[in-house]
Amino acid sequence: MPSAHDSAPRQHASSEPARPQPPEPSYAERSRTLLSLVSVGMLSTVSRKHTGFPFGSLMPFALDVKGRPVILISSMAMHTQNLHDDPRCSLFVTQPAEDGDPLGAARATLLGRAAMLTGEQRAAVREDYLTRHPNSRHWVEFADFRFFRLEPVDLYYVGGFGVMGWVDPAEYERASADPLMQSAPAILAHMNSDHVDSMLRLARACAGIEASEAAMTSVDRLGFTLRLKTPEGIKGQRINFPREVADTQQTRQMLVEMVQQANRSELRS
Repeated sequence: MPSAHDSAPRQHASSEPARPQPPEPSYAERSRTLLSLVSVGMLSTVSRKHTGFPFGSLMPFALDVKGRPVILISSMAMHTQNLHDDPRCSLFVTQPAEDGDPLGAARATLLGRAAMLTGEQRAAVREDYLTRHPNSRHWVEFADFRFFRLEPVDLYYVGGFGVMGWVDPAEYERASADPLMQSAPAILAHMNSDHVDSMLRLARACAGIEASEAAMTSVDRLGFTLRLKTPEGIKGQRINFPREVADTQQTRQMLVEMVQQANRSELRS
């Protein structure tokens, strides 16, 4: 599974010097995780009626084994007609804003070209698509519906404020979705409802930050991120796990160990 050290993400332009960052999932892995979790995005095609203008459509999608988006569309739809004239398109996806702030949510834009699938290629993606979108069984065999696959040209990932960068398509294809992607929402809900004091203690012990409020905003195989209310304002802080985790049980055990270590450190001080 790729890590943040496999290759440095192509960062958004900035005049500030680069700061050392703790190990965390690469932008390629984060993008692959996001597209694996989300099943509906915004497809933008090049309008054939208004030359040069993007035309946006709400679009269910699935992923093939290489992480390429697959869509099922009717020849009567405007976006399909646009793609027949110009296969260039983009797919924008975003995760739900758990705290009500959409600009703090992870999102990604995949730029690519759409190609219609036939024969064996269609058969290879059909069941995966229908598993993700079972209602499509009602029209998948209609004569005017076709599967298209988006071949990535580039990707751009935004993980919240100040977290953004381009992702090479080859790196995205090699990346794996984070093993906690399905359980992360439950972990966040549990920590934020029952263990605020523990997170305040971890912020103090692991990052040297005194805070009056804390919320866990993300968790992955390598660590987690806290949003902290401090006397200087709201801060986001990444805290690494001492070792990588692979499932919910390991994550729980790791957090318990970290809190216990923080408690021992406070008693010694």
